[in-house]
Amino acid sequence: MSQNNKPRVKLHDKTFELSIPHAQITEAIQKVADAINEDYKGVETPLFLGVLNGAFMFLGELMSRIDLTCEVQFVKLASYVGTTSTGKVQDLIGLTDSVEGRHIIVVEDVVDTGESMEHLL
Repeated sequence: MSQNNKPRVKLHDKTFELSIPHAQITEAIQKVADAINEDYKGVETPLFLGVLNGAFMFLGELMSRIDLTCEVQFVKLASYVGTTSTGKVQDLIGLTDSVEGRHIIVVEDVVDTGESMEHLL
């Protein structure tokens, strides 16, 4: 515990302090799921498209709360070397089937420069 009684986690040479309690995160995920369940009610098999690796855990939590008949697929994009953007987006894992005309819900972790999202769209 740190001086302010927040739990700490050490990973390699970095120490992290809890910022958002788990209950607050799961409540926010439930709100997103509730909105999607309502907005996509009656839509034929929406596709949840997770961008690896960052969205994996969030998408798993989200899907446990989705009440729709849907599909899940993943793509993996790369535009960073370390913490620096290269300005070029590469498809490491892409879609194998056409998604034209489908309702797609993109689940991404961090939108920084927007280059990856623009490439994906």
